[in-house]
Order: sequence, then C-alpha cells, then structure tokens
Amino acid sequence: MKQAEELQQILRRIDHKGYPAYKDTAGAYQCRDYVLSIDHVQGDPFASPSKVSIHINGKKARFPADLIREKHTRTALADALLRRFGREVEQYSHKAKGSGKSGLLAVSRPGQEVLERSACEISPDSGDLLVRMEIGFPANGRTIHSGELIKILFQFLPECVQNALFYKNADQKHLKAVKELAEDQHFIRGQLKEKHLAAFVADGAVLPRESGISDRPMKQAVPFLSPESMAVELHLPNAGMIRGMGIPQGITLIVGGGYHGKSTLLKALERGVYNHIANDGREYVIADDTAVKIRAEDGRSIQVTDISMFINGLPNGKDTRSFVTEDASGSTSQAANVIEAMEAGTRLFLIDEDTSATNFMVRDELMQRVI
Repeated sequence: MKQAEELQQILRRIDHKGYPAYKDTAGAYQCRDYVLSIDHVQGDPFASPSKVSIHINGKKARFPADLIREKHTRTALADALLRRFGREVEQYSHKAKGSGKSGLLAVSRPGQEVLERSACEISPDSGDLLVRMEIGFPANGRTIHSGELIKILFQFLPECVQNALFYKNADQKHLKAVKELAEDQHFIRGQLKEKHLAAFVADGAVLPRESGISDRPMKQAVPFLSPESMAVELHLPNAGMIRGMGIPQGITLIVGGGYHGKSTLLKALERGVYNHIANDGREYVIADDTAVKIRAEDGRSIQVTDISMFINGLPNGKDTRSFVTEDASGSTSQAANVIEAMEAGTRLFLIDEDTSATNFMVRDELMQRVI
C-alpha cells in the first residue's frame, strides 16, 4: 500500500496538467489513522464527482462491542456516524475553489429512517469502519489545481474523520441513546409477533409531516392517542412502560370524515416497516416489516401474473391466469399488486380507499357488506 506522502508527490507532479492526469491518483494510501482509497476519478470537473472511501481499523475506531454486536444496534450506529460525518463535511464543501464540481464534499443524505446503507458499513467481527463519499477534484477550467485537492485531502478530510468516526471524539451520550432506541424498537417488533399484532402506534406519536415535500414532523401537530378499546401496554428494555394502539392481526377498518387523519395514520404504518430516528415523532410506530401498501396504478405494466382469483372473463378473452398488459386498468393493476405482494411474502396489506379502484374493492364480500 502506498503512503500518504506519495499521494502528495503525485498531486504536485500533475499540477497544471490536463484533467485526465488526475487518474494517476487512483489507489489506496495509508494516512495516519485511516486508509484513504480513491476508487474512481471523474473524467472532467463537470462530471459526477470522484468516489472516495475511508477505511478505519476497528482497533483504532474503538467503538464498544455492545454497539456493534447486534445487527439492529450496528445499523443504528452506522446511521448515526454517517449523519455526523455528513454534517462535518458539509462545513468544508466548496471551500476549495475551481470550476464545475470542484471542491464538492458530500456523503449520502439520510432521511428520517434508520437504514442499512453502503455509505457507512461496520464489520460485525472486527469493528472495521468503511465510509464512502464523493469529492469534486478541483480544476481551473479543465486544468488540474492540485493545491486545492491537497487542502481537501490533507486538511479538511482528516479533520472530518477525526471528529466523526472515532469513538474517543464522539458524543458518547448520544450514541448510547441511539443504541437504546434501536433496542426498544427491536423489542417492539418482537412483541408484535408474541401478541399477534400487525402494528403498534404509541401514544404521543406525531404522525403528520411538515409538508408534502418534507418528511419531518409537523410542528404543533395533535399527538396520537389510542382508543381505550385497542390500548396496549409494553414494557421496553430502556424506555420502560409505553402505551399505545395495538392493531391486531386480521382485518381492521379505519373510518372517519375528511381531514380526520385516516391516510396520515396509514402512511405512518406504511413507513413503520423501518425504524426512525429520535424526535421524528414515529420512533414507536412499528409495523410488521413485511407490510406492503396496495393501490391502483392505472397504466402500469403487468407481466405473466395470475389475477384470476379476482378477475376473469374479460371482454377481449385475455387469460387472467397468466395476465400480460402494458397498460393496466385500475382494477387489474390493483389485483396484480396484491398477487405480487403475496409472492414477496407480505403478511400485512395496507389499503387506502382513496387510492383504490372501486370496482376491485367491491368484489370482496366483506366490502360489499361494509358499503
């Protein structure tokens, strides 16, 4: 493996050359506390930024074993580290000058959900840490400006890595809270199976979102309160006793007038297949992790799907046991969505009347009686 000093030598050698000379920097370099790997070099300052990864030995990162041992806590830790690293690099993005995407520093931007991401991975055995990011290699026009890249790789980046990716410099109280929340959410998922529940919605949960384009919680929203008839109490390992609505397995019909929160609740349950970060409002909205939202999708393509249990005897004589179309109707698309979800192993359908095909829904005997 090359040393960091060799990378500096390469950069000084190619300074003021044509942009393709940056390709000489590809490879892995041993820095003081981590390995910097330049995995892909962009061909032009206006092209997609270069791909860079940071590898930290677990013995140097020194995150405690209890944060890494279980998959759910390891995923939550990786998510928290990525968010912290993202805030660090954002401070330095575009501080190095140049044309096009020169000076850009960026990592994947997580939303409100806690997910496994290739942008930050932790080895369960060694605790080794891998973080992937993008860096816009600086240029004046299409001429290399390696002095600015040296500034990024040897001043800005080490500062971000030290502040965000080593346990000794981390907000350890915050990481403990992240771990405990992940443990509580994992516990609730286990309780769904034990108590034969399809989902759980905690009292005090904030279900409405800030806007149609924001997934953050709505300010001054009315918190959720379970009806007494469906109230369930759970004793979480860390947060203690929590009360909320337990939705039993089987058929549950949610009714109410317009603007009463039916679709908002269904949307929260739909996203409840994922864990959420603290203060999202839906931390304790947990649904069966196989749940699928079903709706009509006029115009979708359907390929060799058996929808005969719902629809047959079509006017054009099409075989619904092996149905194919490039332009499905509302009812045939919803039928196909149900069958495909069953094939994928779902145990929970979430269906909103507003986005369903009426002539599909009314085929159900129970739905006919409800109407």
